[in-house]
Amino acid sequence: RMELISLSAWDLGIAASLVCLLALLSWFLRLGIGRRLLIAAARSTVQLILLGMVLKTLFAQTSLWLIGLLTLIMLAVAGYEVMARQQRRFSGGWGYGLGAMSMFLSSFTITLLALFTVVKVDPWYQPQYLIPLLGMLLGNTMSGIAIALDNLTRTTWEQRNLIEARLIMGHDWHRAIASIRRDALRSGLIPIINAMTTAGIVSLPGMMTGQILAGSPPLEAAKYQLMILFLIAAGSGIGSVSAIWAGSKRLFDERQRLRLDRLAKISRD
Repeated sequence: RMELISLSAWDLGIAASLVCLLALLSWFLRLGIGRRLLIAAARSTVQLILLGMVLKTLFAQTSLWLIGLLTLIMLAVAGYEVMARQQRRFSGGWGYGLGAMSMFLSSFTITLLALFTVVKVDPWYQPQYLIPLLGMLLGNTMSGIAIALDNLTRTTWEQRNLIEARLIMGHDWHRAIASIRRDALRSGLIPIINAMTTAGIVSLPGMMTGQILAGSPPLEAAKYQLMILFLIAAGSGIGSVSAIWAGSKRLFDERQRLRLDRLAKISRD
C-alpha cells in the first residue's frame, strides 16, 4: 500500500496561482468574473481548512452532540443555497423550507440507511463515515433539488396563461401542472444521470480519486464510488420528488386557483 504524500503550503500555492492566472485572464478579456472567482477560491480555502480542523477534533472525540450540530449547520447552509440558486423562488419561509426539508428527508434518511445496512460502522455516528457520506449526499441532492424547483417556478410563471386555461376547462391542479412537474423532475435528475453515465469513461469521480491518492486499492475505491453514486441517485430522486410535490401544491390554494403571488418577485422579468 502506497504511503500518503502530504501537501505543503507551497504545493497548494502553486495550484492557487493557476486560479489567480485565470482571474487575470478574466480581467483581460473583460468577463467580469475575476473578483467572484478569487472570492470563491478564498472562501473554499477558509471553509475547507476550518472543516479539516473541526473534523480533526470530531475524529478524536466522536461526540454525538458535536456531530449533530455540524450536520445541522451543513443542512442549514445547503437549504439556503437551494433558495439562492433559484431565479423565482417561493416567498416567505417556504423559499427556504422546501429545499431544507426535502434534503433532510432524502439525504439524512439515505445516509442513515447506508451506515446501518451497507457500511455497518460501529458506532453508527462515526464521523469518519457519517460526515463525508452526508456531505456528498447533501451537495449533490442540493443541486438536483435547486434545479428542479427553479424549473418548476420559472416554467409555471412563463406558462401561467396555459395553466389557467386548463383550470378554466375543468382540469384540477394536478392535471393543469402535470407536464411542468414532470419536466422539473427530469431536470433535477439529469446531473446525477450524467454523472453515472460518464463515470469511469469520461471522468474519474472525486471520491474514487481521493481514495486512490490516499493509497486504497483501485477496485475497493471503485466499490465505494459505486455505492456513493447509487445513494446520490436515490437521494436526488427522493428529494426532487418531495420538493416538486410540495412546491406544486403550494402554487395553488384550496379552491385550486393558481397563486403566483406566492412566488417572490425578481428584478428581471
